[in-house]
Amino acid sequence: MPAAPAWLNTVRAGRGPIYLAIANALAGAVGRGEVQPGERLPPHRTLAAALGVDLTTVTRAYAEARRRGLLDAAVGRGTFVRTDVALPDAGVPPTIVDMSMNLPPQPSDPPLRDLLRDGIGRLLRHEDTATLMAYRTGAGTPQDRAAGAAWLRPVLGPVSPARVLVCPGAQSAMHAVLATLTRPGDTLVTEALAYPGLRALAAHMGLTLLGTPMDGEGMLPDALDAICRDRTPRAIVCTPTHQNPTTATMGAARREAVAGVARRHNLVLIEDDAYGLLAADPPRALSAYAPERSFYVATTAKTLSPGLRTAFLVAPPGAYATQIMTALRAATMMASPLLTGLVCLWIRDGTASAILGAIRAEAIARQRLAASILPPGFASRPDSLHCWLELPAHWRQSEFVAYVRTRGVALVASDSFSISGLPPNAVRVALGVAPDQDRLTEALGDVRDAMLAAMPAQFQDVI
Repeated sequence: MPAAPAWLNTVRAGRGPIYLAIANALAGAVGRGEVQPGERLPPHRTLAAALGVDLTTVTRAYAEARRRGLLDAAVGRGTFVRTDVALPDAGVPPTIVDMSMNLPPQPSDPPLRDLLRDGIGRLLRHEDTATLMAYRTGAGTPQDRAAGAAWLRPVLGPVSPARVLVCPGAQSAMHAVLATLTRPGDTLVTEALAYPGLRALAAHMGLTLLGTPMDGEGMLPDALDAICRDRTPRAIVCTPTHQNPTTATMGAARREAVAGVARRHNLVLIEDDAYGLLAADPPRALSAYAPERSFYVATTAKTLSPGLRTAFLVAPPGAYATQIMTALRAATMMASPLLTGLVCLWIRDGTASAILGAIRAEAIARQRLAASILPPGFASRPDSLHCWLELPAHWRQSEFVAYVRTRGVALVASDSFSISGLPPNAVRVALGVAPDQDRLTEALGDVRDAMLAAMPAQFQDVI
């Protein structure tokens, strides 16, 4: 057997996943000049035998090094250090796969960059540039609001464009609704585990959140009814489809029951439907069961791209749309005419539906990948962007999040979502941000390995 290269000594001394230790050791050796550009590396089997590890570990290590731009491989010739490699610093830690960010995967066919370039070009050819770059009053042009109504038709049915407001993101829409309906000291009832953005809004506006017990379909109607009877909240706020973080999704009967609670107690419903259109068969929106008292918010951040900063808010019939428009103007002035114009162009010409379909297909593929790698029993939906992972008893969620970060993966612990009661021993795993399925496979493998591993001593000592 050929002599093992000297840089492997640092692998033996390394900590953490062995495949990352191999990639880090190689990066350091290239950076120090111990391994030269164009140099051929040992075959996978040779390296595996020298280190006493299995072949898969070396394959993952070489794949990680290729991802970092260190290596090239040629069939029949072997693996080489790239001749144009940018020399890294020794000991550079692996790039974090930020699975704490719940983003949609970018479409690759055609790439989002090409869609943006083409869409902006067509928009500028057909719209007046001065108008696109100027201030606008109101909450979208009539054409923009009509496009929003068309986009939401699969979940809301026919809606008058006069009830649709264009907003610069869902958070601004939620802020405008709460600013219109509530005063400091009011109470909102929501899920026991809820989106951190709602927690931030409530804290900023002096509102109290009450958490409702949940099951696999979200809020339990009987528990919700008891809270509304005993505490007289101002509104019910929830995410009925692919709930964040649990992925709980209400069936039709559950939606009818929650709408019934709102009617019985004369409460407003605020529906944050960030993920509704992602479902392969989009369920009828909760707001459609009680349109006279429902504020419906749908962002394009999860269905197209967060960079578009566009959301549609549908107000109940009557004067509410004008009141919300006033609140939006006071806080944000307007949505970007350029970005709104692009989104609405895409809705009208079918590009938005094509992007949504590509994101949905990729989400389905990534959920299948997660099901094949993670231990069974985690909560998910076949077409959601995230999953909810309960941890084994020997791990505490905060320590687990800290540990997997040392392995190059960022997750979010249940504490970030908890509204009331003791947070469950669980983490949210966002599947969309990994650049491709190969990188997602590696990251999910790291999460699985960490779950099955014993808690390291440095975390056991935390009191």
